Amino acid sequence: MTSQRDILDFYTRPTAMTSGGKYSGMLDKLPDDVGALASIIQGLAIHEYVASSFYGVVLPEERKSESHIRPLEGMLDRLFAIDDRPLTVERPPETRLVGVCHHFMLLLIAMLRAKGVPARGRCGFGSYFNPGFFEDHWVCEYWNDPEARWVLVDPQFDEIWRAKLKIDHDVLDVPRDRFLVAADAWKRCRAGKADPSKFGIFKGDLRGVWFIAGDLVHDVAALNKMEMLPWDTWGAMPRPKEPQRDDQLAFFDRLAGMTRVPDSSFAELRALYEGDDRLRVPPIVFNAMLNRPESI
Repeated sequence: MTSQRDILDFYTRPTAMTSGGKYSGMLDKLPDDVGALASIIQGLAIHEYVASSFYGVVLPEERKSESHIRPLEGMLDRLFAIDDRPLTVERPPETRLVGVCHHFMLLLIAMLRAKGVPARGRCGFGSYFNPGFFEDHWVCEYWNDPEARWVLVDPQFDEIWRAKLKIDHDVLDVPRDRFLVAADAWKRCRAGKADPSKFGIFKGDLRGVWFIAGDLVHDVAALNKMEMLPWDTWGAMPRPKEPQRDDQLAFFDRLAGMTRVPDSSFAELRALYEGDDRLRVPPIVFNAMLNRPESI
């Protein structure tokens, strides 16, 4: 049985996606407080799909490619190419790194790991974007040592986001009925307690059982410290609207059972990920947004 300390040590160590690389010294100098780090991130990044409506920024087409940057070091390369001031300096919206929820999450994970705080990405669904529905989303989960528990943090939600969406919960301690990890969404739908058609991305009608299954694979990868872009696909991920066979449903049932409370299945989850080509992120994934294979 893996000890809790071993699990926390695993999530404290950065990997290729979250390593500061040449920027490690800058990360070391950041504040220790989670709320302060979230505020810093909000001054560094802007969400591609609300840049205009929330911030009045019209993004040039060439800057939208920033949303496809995967590793932290690449993100910071681009950020500093635009504005080379310290990370603690809030950028005007037009000079922030263009990204999506994944990028806010990855920035926080990297900053926390650099400070020696265990952190991991969680893939799932937020109930606060489109009331009555659960929209695909990523958040950071960090270990709050004084309280001895994992806490969900959404660093994307600055004052503008909170006002626009009328967010009334604590974004630094997101209630687990407001953000459902993929396993909770899967289990609710499999038990007939939720409608799978209400889970996914509603622009483009990307929703349903197949979508939740894809999020389960993403969550497994993130729990193994491979935090991929939301539209990266590989392995066991179903194609859009693909019906699932009984053996596939059983496989995803197993993933949901392991990832709902992942610490209790940590060793099994690690072994399954490393030994199963359906789950392990390969050297080349398919970027569904750009409709092309890409090396990672």
